[in-house]
Amino acid sequence: MCGIAGFLNPRNNDKKTEKEIYQILKKMNEVQRHRGPDDEGIFLENGCALGHVRLSILDLYRGHQPMCKKKEGNTYAIILNGEIYNMKTLKEQLIKEGEMFSTTSDTEVVLTGYIRYGISYIEELNGIFSIALWDGKRKKLYLIRDRVGVKPLFYTKRGDTLIFASEIKGLFAYPGVKPVINREGLCEIFGLGPAKSYGKGVFKDIYEVLPGHFLEYDREGLKDRAYWELKAKEHTDSEKDTIEHTRWLVKDAVEMQMLSDIPISTFLSGGVDSSIVTSICAEELHKQGLQLNTFSFDFTGNDRYFKANSFQPSRDRPYVEEMADYTGTRHRFLECTSRQQADYLYKAVRARDLPCMADVESSMLYFCSEVKNYNKVTLTGECADEIFGGYPWFHNENAFSTDAFPWSYDMSARQILLDDELINSLNMEEYADNAYRQTIAETPVLQSDSAKERRRREISYLNIRWFMATLLDRMDRTSMYNGLEARVPFADHRIVEYVFNVPWDMKCAGGVTKGLLRHAAAGLLPDNVLWRKKSPYPKTYDPYYEKMLAGKLREVVSDTASPIRTLLDIAKVNRFIEAPSDYGRPWYGQLMAGPQMLAYMLQVNYWLSEYNISIEY
Repeated sequence: MCGIAGFLNPRNNDKKTEKEIYQILKKMNEVQRHRGPDDEGIFLENGCALGHVRLSILDLYRGHQPMCKKKEGNTYAIILNGEIYNMKTLKEQLIKEGEMFSTTSDTEVVLTGYIRYGISYIEELNGIFSIALWDGKRKKLYLIRDRVGVKPLFYTKRGDTLIFASEIKGLFAYPGVKPVINREGLCEIFGLGPAKSYGKGVFKDIYEVLPGHFLEYDREGLKDRAYWELKAKEHTDSEKDTIEHTRWLVKDAVEMQMLSDIPISTFLSGGVDSSIVTSICAEELHKQGLQLNTFSFDFTGNDRYFKANSFQPSRDRPYVEEMADYTGTRHRFLECTSRQQADYLYKAVRARDLPCMADVESSMLYFCSEVKNYNKVTLTGECADEIFGGYPWFHNENAFSTDAFPWSYDMSARQILLDDELINSLNMEEYADNAYRQTIAETPVLQSDSAKERRRREISYLNIRWFMATLLDRMDRTSMYNGLEARVPFADHRIVEYVFNVPWDMKCAGGVTKGLLRHAAAGLLPDNVLWRKKSPYPKTYDPYYEKMLAGKLREVVSDTASPIRTLLDIAKVNRFIEAPSDYGRPWYGQLMAGPQMLAYMLQVNYWLSEYNISIEY
């Protein structure tokens, strides 16, 4: 994994000297160096400037970027953040067609394929990637993002100059790009956050390349084109064939994503998803005489403070121990203290450039910093719940009868600390409803779908476009902030395409949550793990943690210099702090309840202050 950045002024009319351009790129690289601490490169040609910081995973010594090739006097250059998992197959085919390679890097495969076939070659790629590709012959820049949006790619325009970066902070390193939040941005933060509308960067005039899309920019302007979209199709496979094909898809995705020139590891929570990934990886490494490193996460004191509820029915540790023993991995139990996850709340904002999933994100950031001490590449079980229907709202009748985001439909819970004047002026309900209805209108359906099956497709599509995107953002930023590459096999587009069209009675076989995935994984896990009830990412139940947050927020609202004071009702804040928290009634997802509201507001205040944000509303 890496960080990419750059800009193009196709008319060359911004009057910057080459030295000035070089210094800007150096600064853009520097603010993203955490994504690629191993190497750095810069390319300049004819108004195009490309910068790259590299985390070395493949071809450690010859995979330097930007990577250039010349053909018939024309220059082609590429910078890539991500991995192309089918690069060996693609490379073999290109060699058969007469192409020559000087590295074993997947980046060279993409560039060579483009030179031979043009931009349509990206349809051949199986991987996670954000790419900037310069075609010197056409004087055209392409910005390309993977199908489901695992890797980020933001952009903005200033005059005729298109500026892009892996992270928003990379854009702010360009002269004249300032952090401004308007009404729309405030609605994103308070009405939708920690999710955000796809394609938007929350800040004014900052956007994100859509998953499955590419931009092309030249003297004729900026064009946005889709090269992939999810489609509704009739599912004709029998239940037996569906299980067998799902098993093959999952195993193939995991095995492909083990591609690395350095040792890999896995996150092992003891849940079904991460256990499947771990089992497949461990088996493959055992064949090579190698032992897999695995890591699980929990919070100091949770053995005393844990409170079972409908979202978290049991602790994970007994299942982790059983899986580690079953697969023969070298396992490490990592724990985070209340102080550490509170301290990392602000680091999480710097990693994401936005308020995020509060301690759900800060603790993951801390855990990734620990994993990096042992491995630079890890595979995770992310995305299985969104794709296979693992969340409660796939099964809860409320989600079928409530015409809103199923993980965040109560706007009053989100507004509980906000100033009434702000609430009245923003009209967050309408903003969130418009965002929701846009996605509903895009949902792929079949004419033959019943009303209930159509709603299931809507819930599934909402999850892929919104909830999964939020968790993918969390995984990318928390891992890459620490120079750790986290891969997500369940986000393989072949799995997404196939399972989206599997009827619910197969997907939830026998009425069991993720029944299809469990049947497909038979024999890979002990039955005790395979059929356990879902328990999400752990959270702390230490009462000291909430008291610490309450104290911090009191300090913030009592400081007249705190930027969030104009957005909150201080009397509401004090009443909220005094009221007992209900851990079983989240305002976002499954984990973000009372303590996370306090943490989120702390993050918003820090974000406004640290980024020196101007507010326009």
